[in-house]
Amino acid sequence: MPRTRAPMRRWFVHAAALAVIAAIVLLTLLSKPSDGSPAVYGSFLSLLPPLVAIALALISREVYSALFVGIVTGALLYAGGSPELALNTMLFHEEGGLIAGITDSSHASVLVFVILLGTIVVLMNRSGGAAAFGRWAEKHIKTRVGAQLATIILGLLIFVDDGFNCMTVGSIMRPMTDSHRVSRAKLAYLLDATAAPVCIIAPISCWAAAVSYTVPEQYGINGFRMFLRTIPYNFYALATILMMILLVTLKADYGPMRRHEANAQKGDLFTTGVPQDEETGKARSDGRLSDLVIPVAVLIVACILGILYTGGFFSGVGLIDAFSNADSASGLVMGSLIAVLITLWLYMSRGVMSFKTFMESFAAGFRSMCAPMIILILSWNLSGVTGLLGAADFTHGAVASSAASLQAFVPFIVFVVSVFLAFSTGTSWGTFSILIPIVCAVFPADSEMLVIAIAACLSGAVCGDHCSPISDTTIMSSAGAHCDHINHVTTQMPYAFTAAGVSAVGYLLAGVVGYRAESGLAMLTLPVTLLLMALVMLFISRRQRAR
Repeated sequence: MPRTRAPMRRWFVHAAALAVIAAIVLLTLLSKPSDGSPAVYGSFLSLLPPLVAIALALISREVYSALFVGIVTGALLYAGGSPELALNTMLFHEEGGLIAGITDSSHASVLVFVILLGTIVVLMNRSGGAAAFGRWAEKHIKTRVGAQLATIILGLLIFVDDGFNCMTVGSIMRPMTDSHRVSRAKLAYLLDATAAPVCIIAPISCWAAAVSYTVPEQYGINGFRMFLRTIPYNFYALATILMMILLVTLKADYGPMRRHEANAQKGDLFTTGVPQDEETGKARSDGRLSDLVIPVAVLIVACILGILYTGGFFSGVGLIDAFSNADSASGLVMGSLIAVLITLWLYMSRGVMSFKTFMESFAAGFRSMCAPMIILILSWNLSGVTGLLGAADFTHGAVASSAASLQAFVPFIVFVVSVFLAFSTGTSWGTFSILIPIVCAVFPADSEMLVIAIAACLSGAVCGDHCSPISDTTIMSSAGAHCDHINHVTTQMPYAFTAAGVSAVGYLLAGVVGYRAESGLAMLTLPVTLLLMALVMLFISRRQRAR
């Protein structure tokens, strides 16, 4: 029965997708406006392409065709049903086309960084450094809980950039978590939960710089100081970190993750899906721990220095301003290239591998990262097409219309809207860049309610980004753990939605308290929210043990 059910489900999904596209073509042909703009511009239907892609990915458990159908849907909506214009929009539009997404300097830099990082991982495996680290971990970390806590701690320490966090921590911790039979889905969750949720509360990070620049200057608000004030109100980020620690220590996995973890303890780390493991070649049996530690340390230091360099730190710019002005994607490329060259010198000077083997590792690193790069490229294309349909204008109008009359509930409303928008579009930076100016226009610059509302925007953006199948961070977490992407998405969603529910309650409480009493009373909502998160996890743990 299972063998026949899966093909039937795939056939049904693709038939439904074709029906959706046909309905969209008919709708747009009948309602094409005379001014040439998309008929659905600025309406709820502007979010239809990513929603179609996400729904198909979750139903069919196949992400490539789901993203492609979403792109086609958006292109047809933009083109008014014209196949020729839709094809040109998909491929060549200057703002949303496939070619524009790939040739964008930041996107191209991310692809190069992913390739170079994949190369470093292959080199560390072929040198025997990864195996040596696995042997060291077996001696010093005795339990599955210890392996997961070590992953969390390392993730908390690497907070400069979320993508860098996912790929670096995943490369280091995979041998340890594999040796303790932690599922790749659980590793991917730990990577994702220590990426954006940590970066959004780290004062020295690319995220802090992005938020600082998003706050409008005309309201007389210092962007960086506002970011610092939002940290105690960033309920989702703080609740996620607490939840992650409690999940590990209480062994309270639930939802699809419970099956993945049970299978991992029996020796199956993947449960379903084809493992996306890198092509490592033959590894040396006499590798040293330093063959892994030195390249990773150089990578971390070089990437941080590269980011600071792009921000002008070495030209006299201050540390905070350097992070604010930095081009993180270019800095990561510079740092990873330096790490590759130093790794070459390290391995060649000790005779660890031949120059031919070293150069072959570039091709192997590229092959190991093909799957996440394809998903990234398609996600950028989908995001670009969605932007052409006016999704930002729709969100701006929806939030602005309700903010004036429901000020006490604005933090809750902003949180919910930002979760939905980030989940649909796969971008947290784009989400808070849309919503923060709206919030700043609603509340006075010196009010606590403004701080709470901006924190709700940041928190919701991270939440939606955390669980969206088309988010860069989610894709990089799957790549860092070498986990099937849909497995990561489906196992992570129940955890993200649990923390989101607790955070929504916190913002309801914070909005009411902050609106009625402009004082420090609103600060008390953080311990209340974290206490609620702990109680929820204790309740889940007791139910799982009872089962």
